[in-house]
Amino acid sequence: MKNTAAVAEFIRHHYRHFNAAALIDAANGYINLLEDNGKMFMTLAGAMSTAELGLSLAEMIRRDKVHAITCTGANLEEDLFNLVAHDHYVRLPHYRDLTPADEEKLLHRHLNRVTDTCIPEEEAIRRLEKAVLKEWIGADKKGEGLFPHEFLYRVIRSGALEKYYQIDPGDSWLAAACEADLPLFVPGWEDSTLGNIYASHCIRGDIKNVHTVRSGIEYMMSLAEWYQGNCRDHPIGFFQIGGGIAGDFPICVVPMLEQDLRIRDIPRWSYFCQISDSTTSYGSYSGAVPNEKITWGKLSLDTPNYIIESDATIVAPLIFAYVLAPPARKSR
Repeated sequence: MKNTAAVAEFIRHHYRHFNAAALIDAANGYINLLEDNGKMFMTLAGAMSTAELGLSLAEMIRRDKVHAITCTGANLEEDLFNLVAHDHYVRLPHYRDLTPADEEKLLHRHLNRVTDTCIPEEEAIRRLEKAVLKEWIGADKKGEGLFPHEFLYRVIRSGALEKYYQIDPGDSWLAAACEADLPLFVPGWEDSTLGNIYASHCIRGDIKNVHTVRSGIEYMMSLAEWYQGNCRDHPIGFFQIGGGIAGDFPICVVPMLEQDLRIRDIPRWSYFCQISDSTTSYGSYSGAVPNEKITWGKLSLDTPNYIIESDATIVAPLIFAYVLAPPARKSR
């Protein structure tokens, strides 16, 4: 990620009030947590991978600013879709003007629209399907059971897709996570394109054991193990991009450990920030203010917490740039 120092200086000078001030407060809180030997847990909802968040997130991973990630199945796969098919994507800046007939034409061209960006089925989805299906079938025959992200790590490490790379793999957050062997948690993976494809191969009989790809409950068990293995030596922060299952699933590990497993010395999350454009008054879990999480045993009374009500595609790269180029500490 280039020119982070210039971006960080711009933010420090101009971002003083309202959501801009919340952004800089959250970024400073992020830095404070890391300087306190903390670890940051990040969640990715929405279409962050198709928005090419890897351009900034990959460097955060490489620089040890992110220590675990929960993401949707869509974000997991769409980072690789972009890696192998970027040049075939079609951008539609006037997507709001599309008619149903226009959408039908995109379908016939095998272009799957995500807001202003179309993912090409053959070059992205089917290309990745061929590589991951080989890993699924191989594991199935051996009686192995792996998590969804572990299969994609295998695909990346195998080099099977390298000939198709159309962007610098340094801009792929999943490639960076694979290199770091970063813990990933992908609840509800079956609600994704690859999840649907996996189900189809199970129905066909290509895969004999549906549990070859491990489940969300097992992900929660793995997350509980990860949290317990880190929380006593490191304060753990929670940085939430968007809402939905990517945020709701992992933040619950703390009350689960304390209230359901009755482990009384479990520290709560030590930092919380959410970038959201959801509205609390609509009954949205994603729009709930951080204080509500105190009542559920997720945050403590003194947990630093921030909510930035804005577009994550704008806000997240700015925070990452700031964290990668922190301000010099004044000498006492």
